[in-house]
Amino acid sequence: MDDVVFMVKAKSRAACQAQLDRLCALLDAEVVTLPTDAIGRDWVARAVPATKAPTADGGRGPVVSG
Repeated sequence: MDDVVFMVKAKSRAACQAQLDRLCALLDAEVVTLPTDAIGRDWVARAVPATKAPTADGGRGPVVSG
């Protein structure tokens, strides 16, 4: 599977950010969605493998959207 996305879900923004940071450190991933509660009652964030992270110009490389 070419499209790998990691998702973190937590009850608070702080917990979501902490687990997102941990996930990125352990799996060499890049953040693509900062913690948000806009889609429901819990906080979620997403990351992708570092080689898959999109750039602002549509290429590949690290960029954070939020």
